[in-house]
Amino acid sequence: MASPTESFVIKTPCSSANIGPGFDVIGLALSMYLELHVTIDRSKGESSEPLNCRITYEGEGEDSDDISLDPEANLITRVAIYVLRCHNQRTFPAETHVHIKNPIPLGRGLGSSGAAVVAGVQLGNECGRLNLDKGRLFDFCLMIERHPDNVGAALFGGFVGTYLNPLKPEDVARTEIPLSEVLPAPAGGVDTGVKPPEPPHAIGHHIKFPWAPEIKAVTIIPQFEVPTHKARGVLPAQYPRSDVTFNLQRIALLPVALGQSPPDPNLIYLAMQDKIHQPYRQTLIPGLSEIVESMTPGTQSGLLGICLSGAGPSILALATSNFQEIAEKIMDIFKQRNIECNWQVLEPADGTQVIRAK
Repeated sequence: MASPTESFVIKTPCSSANIGPGFDVIGLALSMYLELHVTIDRSKGESSEPLNCRITYEGEGEDSDDISLDPEANLITRVAIYVLRCHNQRTFPAETHVHIKNPIPLGRGLGSSGAAVVAGVQLGNECGRLNLDKGRLFDFCLMIERHPDNVGAALFGGFVGTYLNPLKPEDVARTEIPLSEVLPAPAGGVDTGVKPPEPPHAIGHHIKFPWAPEIKAVTIIPQFEVPTHKARGVLPAQYPRSDVTFNLQRIALLPVALGQSPPDPNLIYLAMQDKIHQPYRQTLIPGLSEIVESMTPGTQSGLLGICLSGAGPSILALATSNFQEIAEKIMDIFKQRNIECNWQVLEPADGTQVIRAK
């Protein structure tokens, strides 16, 4: 007889958004993974735990107040319960245990919230046995996280371009939907006791770009946070036409440049420049301007291009060699400003996977 206990792991990569000129458009999945280790005993009766779900956690932020173990407040389980309620399931199966392993630094521009949203949507899909395909999962992600670059990369993997269809006013006004960018923290939304309306179909689209196998992502992670809302708050409401044209010219070249083998350092370096978000975020990230201006293929062997990762403060240096030397030069600039850093060499990653126990 088959065991009534079901076990699986949801593995979701972190991501870097923007990649220079691709503000809110381009995302790159990277080989650092959020994991949900899930066990469900569907033979059990009702659980005394809220929503029939028990959460445990290890990893980034575990000793702080940033991570809630309440399934009604935790972003991952709130997202999952939204997906379940759209399919007439009010709670998790009893008994559900979700153990979260999270090495992705919080508030550092590496898509920690995007990974949580994608993993939460997949969790709802698995717990409810809904059999939704990735296109439909993307719709649910985009009703929660309105920036498609991070969630697109985390869900589909690789180097992706994305776009988002605007929501209708009635969709934005739905109080049952946990729109993290629209409604209050931790994830917005309220339980009205009724079935939430399902997301519209095909509200976002993506395409995978090629990526040259020689290119690695040297990722420098400063030991301070830049909240996304604060990083967006420094951006202007309007831009000079010349700055918009500058970015459009480069974003047209960048996906082609990063797919060519062997990579052309001069082309990639120029194609990764930006005037839409990085200049305005320099006030939040000490040393950013010096790093971007001083680190070039001409001054550093192996370097292809350099940019802010997402909203920062992490720095992404694309390179083919001399990874440690590149990292140490960037960290030295931060250290002069009394900022300590960690660093890793990451590679493009596959999208979200569900791994079942054998």
